[in-house]
Amino acid sequence: MRRPAPGTAPGSSAGPYARALGLLAVSLLGAWLGLLALGGVRAPVGPVDTTMALRPSLAGGTRITVPPLGDLELDSHTAPVRLDVDVDRLDPARSAALVDHPERFAGLQTQVTHDVLRGAAGLVVTSCAAAVCGATALGLVVYRRPRRALAAGGLALALFTASGATAYVTWNPQSVLEPRFSGLLSSAPSVVGNARSIVSEFDVYQKELARLVTNVSKLYDTASTLPAYQPDPTTLRVLHVSDIHLNPASWHLIASLVKQYRIDVIIDTGDTMDHGSAAENHFLDPASTLGAPYVWVRGNHDSRGTQRYLTGRKHVTVLDGGRVAQVAGVRIAGVGDPQFTPDRSVAPAGDAAERTAGGRLADALRTQRLAGTPVDIALAHTPTAATETDGLVPLALAGHIHHREITTLPQGTRLMVEGSTGGGGLRAVQNKRPEPVQASVLYLDRTTKRLQAWDEITLGGLGLTRAEVSRHLPRENQPAAPGGTPSADPSTTASDGPG
Repeated sequence: MRRPAPGTAPGSSAGPYARALGLLAVSLLGAWLGLLALGGVRAPVGPVDTTMALRPSLAGGTRITVPPLGDLELDSHTAPVRLDVDVDRLDPARSAALVDHPERFAGLQTQVTHDVLRGAAGLVVTSCAAAVCGATALGLVVYRRPRRALAAGGLALALFTASGATAYVTWNPQSVLEPRFSGLLSSAPSVVGNARSIVSEFDVYQKELARLVTNVSKLYDTASTLPAYQPDPTTLRVLHVSDIHLNPASWHLIASLVKQYRIDVIIDTGDTMDHGSAAENHFLDPASTLGAPYVWVRGNHDSRGTQRYLTGRKHVTVLDGGRVAQVAGVRIAGVGDPQFTPDRSVAPAGDAAERTAGGRLADALRTQRLAGTPVDIALAHTPTAATETDGLVPLALAGHIHHREITTLPQGTRLMVEGSTGGGGLRAVQNKRPEPVQASVLYLDRTTKRLQAWDEITLGGLGLTRAEVSRHLPRENQPAAPGGTPSADPSTTASDGPG
C-alpha cells in the first residue's frame, strides 16, 4: 500500500468529492469563527452607541437588543446570516442635546438613516474580511498548503457574497410592522408607534427606526420604566381572553393588561371554569373588578349555573342565544356553547350542536342588520359555531382549541381564535411542557368599529418567564409595497392541545 509522503496535507488521498466537502466544511467553520472573533463594528446611531454584527443563522432576520430591557426581533430578510444590533449605551452629550432641544427630533429620521447605512456598509466590509481571513487561517492550519488555504478563503468570499445577495433580494423593510418583543420590552409596543401612525406612514422603515431610537433615548435619559402603549385617542381597545380554566393568575394578568393598554372592554369566549360546579363560582368574583366591562359567553366547561352566577353581576355582560349588547360603544352578539362536556351523563352532540347554536347567532345577526343596527363583533366558544356568522359580521371571536388561529372566512368575516389565557389551567402541570398563556389586544376604529391592528401577547406557561408581544395589521391596513400590493395578512398559530 502506498503511503502519503511526509508533510502531505490530510485528506490529499481522498476522492474529489470528499476533498470538496472537506474544503467547504473548513471554509464554513473558518468564516463562522472569523465572524465571531472579528465581525462586529461599533456604530453611533443617533444618540446611542451600538455594536452591529453578522451572525450565522438559518432563519435570518434582525435582532435589536436593548439591555436590560429585552430584545426586538424583525423578519427583515431570509438568508443564512442574522443582523444583531446591540444598544450599548446612550451618549450623554448627544442625548442631552436632544432632550434640551426637542425640535431636533424632527431631523432624527435623516440622521438615523444615515448612521445605519454607514454602519451597515462598514459592517459588510468588516464581516467579509473577517470571514475570508478566518477561512484562510483555518485552511492554512488544516491543509498546511497556501494554495488550499487561499481556496478556502475564496470559497468563504463566494459564500459570503451569495448570502449578502440573498439578504438583499429578500429584504423586507415593512417587517417593522410586525415586531416581536421579549423581556421588559414586551410591555411596551410603543417603541414602534401606534396602529394609526403605522398605517399612515408609507416609508415605514426609516420613520419607525427613528421613532425607536427616539423612545429609547428618552427612556434611558429619564431612567424610568417603559411607557405604556398609547394608541390613537379615537381607537377602541378590546382585550380578548379565553379558556382561563380556573387559573387564578389569569385575573392578575388581565387586570395588568387592562391598566397597561387602557382597555375599553374585555371579551371572554368561555371555559372560564373547569367543571362548572357551584363550588367554583366564587372564582368568578374578580370579573367585576378588572377595571373594564367584562363580556362573557359560556364555554363547554361552563355550566348553566356558572352563567346564572355571572348574570347581573356589576360590570359583567353575559350573552347567549344571539343576545346583542352595546358595550363601550361596540355592538356585540354572542351565543353560549350548547354542550357541557364535564357532565359525563350526557352524550356529546358534536359539531352538529355547535353549528345549530351558530345558526341561532347568525339569525340574530340578520335581524339586527335588517333593523339597521348591524353587529360589530360576534362571539362563540367554538370556532365551529363562530364560522356560521360568516358574511354577517366583520369580526368573530372564539376560543376552545387552546391555540391561536386567525383566518378570513369565504364571505369576508375575520375569525380570530384565542389561545388559553389560563395556560390550560391548573391541569397544565400534568403536561411535559406547560401551555403558554395567551391573550390579544384588538384595536378598533371608533367610528367604523373595523379592526385596525392587534397585538398577540404570549407568556411562558407555569414556571416559565418568557414574554412576547407581536404586532399584526390586517391586509387592508398595511401600506402598499412598491408594486402596489400590500403584504400578506399575518396569522400566528401555536401548537397546544384542546381543553
